[in-house]
Amino acid sequence: MSKKACVFLAPGAEEMEFVISVDVLRRGDVKVTVAGLPDNAAVKCSRQVNIVPDCSLAEAAQKGPYDLLVLPGGLGGAEALSKSKEVGKLLKEQESAGRFIAAICAAPTALKAHEIGVGKTVTSYPSVESQMTEGGKYIYKQDKVVVDGNIITSRGPGTAFDFALKLVDMLNGKEKASEVAKAMLLNY
Repeated sequence: MSKKACVFLAPGAEEMEFVISVDVLRRGDVKVTVAGLPDNAAVKCSRQVNIVPDCSLAEAAQKGPYDLLVLPGGLGGAEALSKSKEVGKLLKEQESAGRFIAAICAAPTALKAHEIGVGKTVTSYPSVESQMTEGGKYIYKQDKVVVDGNIITSRGPGTAFDFALKLVDMLNGKEKASEVAKAMLLNY
């Protein structure tokens, strides 16, 4: 049975993190649904690129459960994810079921806002490190990708391929991730 992932797309999302995650997951034989916040209209990302989601967040929620929820970064996108009650509800359900949750760049702040992965080791974009460490809810590392149980976090645009390949690895194994990396002329 094919693994399923839902990638959230909020206004202000970092395009590279979003597109690389979706692309690599699909190359890794993961069925990806792109869920737009607040609806299925085109989303203007952080570098003014417009991307059209597959469906609204509400519609995507009906297609679950997912093996993986992915939160791309970008400051505006992370803020929108942090403020969304619907995102919070989906994250809490995902966490309580022990399924994977991944966040890159500024998006780990949305995990903190919804109290997801408390007590786990995480990473983020350097400018939000102090937010992540404030209050002592997380253990912080500056590694490119950090996996702690069902929580996967990463640093930013430059680590997007490492992040996406780790997601394929977690869902479909290291061999599949290596096969995808090799086809893209990357090492994994």
